Amino acid sequence: MKNLFCIIGCAFCLMFPRLGQAALPIHLGGFVLGEDISDHRGRIKMISCRPMRYMEFIGEGEILPIPGFKSGLIAFGNCDRPNKIVRIKLKYEDASKGFFKKLMERFEERFGAPSEYLGDPFQILIAWKWTFTDGNGGRISLILQHNTKATDEKIGNAVKLSLTSQIDRERDCFKAKHPKGKGQDRKGKQARGRKMWKLYVPY
Repeated sequence: MKNLFCIIGCAFCLMFPRLGQAALPIHLGGFVLGEDISDHRGRIKMISCRPMRYMEFIGEGEILPIPGFKSGLIAFGNCDRPNKIVRIKLKYEDASKGFFKKLMERFEERFGAPSEYLGDPFQILIAWKWTFTDGNGGRISLILQHNTKATDEKIGNAVKLSLTSQIDRERDCFKAKHPKGKGQDRKGKQARGRKMWKLYVPY
């Protein structure tokens, strides 16, 4: 009888595979990966939206004040799927280590143990990463971090949810539309290198 129930259960999962898998996390702070930024017009400073420096295939805009969060940036596609949200970066109002520990507990309860540690060995910057995939090539990364002193990162507690597979598609789309000849690119790098050395060395 037990084997019969197992067979029935497996057959049910094959017939309805989505019920046998946990849904990928796409919601954070009221924003949703894959949605159009215009759907969140009242929550994003639209005037702040502009292409990212050195990553023109993605645009980014600042969020308006949200309870529980101090600040945040919403990134969206500029090529393959224009204006669709590909990354949500938010900084929590509570910057304490105690709050970070509570967040970690909640994250692990929901997603299990993280897959990778991205912080430094001295734990000045503590950063844990979870990676999720679906059966269609979709990839999502989730990073939770606590920073005490690292000046190149936001001080306090921050979370970043990224649709990495779509970010890759945005990059590929942009490269296809703006090809660079290898010879020209190499000459450009050499010229920039000579110019930079002139800045580095007194004369």
